[in-house]
Amino acid sequence: MSDLALHEYLPRVPDAALQEFIEWCVLEQAKAAECNFTPDRSKLDNLPPADYIPKLVDQFMKVKPDPIKAGLVAAIAGKEADKHALSGLAIVADFVSLYVKYLIPKEGSTREQAEELLTKASQHQCEKLTEIANKHGIKF
Repeated sequence: MSDLALHEYLPRVPDAALQEFIEWCVLEQAKAAECNFTPDRSKLDNLPPADYIPKLVDQFMKVKPDPIKAGLVAAIAGKEADKHALSGLAIVADFVSLYVKYLIPKEGSTREQAEELLTKASQHQCEKLTEIANKHGIKF
């Protein structure tokens, strides 16, 4: 699965798996962008995925190590996610994966270095989504 096709697989993944993938994106992968996020679990505990995911993403989007870059990246990720025409929690997972991926390249990188980092982040996302989907009985 390539990074361009990640959005094609998200609608096939159950909500619990999307929740796990989004958590991984915001808690683990975002660290590569120096975005260390600790959710307020008291506001998330015992919520079903349909409620949990938007609340987690809302908390995460308030953490902005570089507000200007985060704003630009959010706009780019949102525009790209809109083009994929997903719905429900799949569009949230698509947006979050794009947002985190585009936050990773640091300022001062050459275009080649940035593209390499984006490719690695995409591959990592694809591997993690496949791993989570397999755990939930979904094969791509």
